[in-house]
Amino acid sequence: MPQPPATDHAVHRLVPSPAGRTHLVEQGTGPLVLLVHGFPESWYSWRRQLPALAAAGFRAVAIDVRGYGRSSRPDAVDAYRMQDLVADNVAVVEALGERSAVIVGHDWGATVAATSALLRPDVFRAVGLLSVPYTPPGGPRPSEVFAGMGGASAEQEFYISYFQEPGRAEAEIEPDVRGWLAGFYAALSADTMPPPGAPDPHFVSRGGTLRDRFPAGRLPSWLTERDLDVYAGEFERTGLTGALNRYRNMDRDWADLAGHHGAPLTQPSLFLGGALDASTTWLADAIAAYPTTLPGLTASHLLDGCGHWLQQERPEETNRLLTDWLDALPS
Repeated sequence: MPQPPATDHAVHRLVPSPAGRTHLVEQGTGPLVLLVHGFPESWYSWRRQLPALAAAGFRAVAIDVRGYGRSSRPDAVDAYRMQDLVADNVAVVEALGERSAVIVGHDWGATVAATSALLRPDVFRAVGLLSVPYTPPGGPRPSEVFAGMGGASAEQEFYISYFQEPGRAEAEIEPDVRGWLAGFYAALSADTMPPPGAPDPHFVSRGGTLRDRFPAGRLPSWLTERDLDVYAGEFERTGLTGALNRYRNMDRDWADLAGHHGAPLTQPSLFLGGALDASTTWLADAIAAYPTTLPGLTASHLLDGCGHWLQQERPEETNRLLTDWLDALPS
């Protein structure tokens, strides 16, 4: 497929994928870097990385993951298995006329990026993980693990369990998408997250909603009203079901990836985490296991005073660490 002319500004494109189409935003020329967002975001979460990577000599491409934005949103719940998202990423690389790429993901995107590198090392030559550490496939069935996270009294429910039943979380979020997103982003941001000892926003009280525990009245410093409009506008148009269906396939992924139990990622890798992010504190053992699980790790950094939305809370630091790592990769 012919490549578009070199440009110093971002270009939106639709390319074929197994689900139908993937929407992507592209900037720059050079080695391909594929950027994969998490929940509840879109390509827009990489808006500050696209120009920085392009200026550093890379072809930066941020996608809308299946179920989000202008990418296809299949109806079937089981169309959002991890293997399907890996196939979408491979299709993007091929549609761009490339044979290989570095893949970088944040939040769910980090797990998608890691699995893409695990299943298709022929395509993904290096992998960067933001916020969510790598944990090899295997272990207990995920739904059983999450069901036990509310404690013995079961007076609260972990958010991933809460997301499992189709329509349940949608009924909370969709009547006020903008307000819910503002609260969710604030709950996991360093400058607006609840103080120590406050009810944990990752859990739902019996008979309550996630939103009950969100901070109210102040946006995190990284999120402008316009940014919130962009995120909310997409989800108001598409609904949340496609995004939430990723959570509803964790047991299917567990079964699909059984043949890769305990498998390390051997490509050159990067990990960036926020020191105040529950993803890094809860999964501290996974980070400690990196000498075994990420033997190709060449850079790992915890950003002090940073929450979950790493590349948006600390864009300049993230850009510097990311481009330094990319520059050091073998060509």
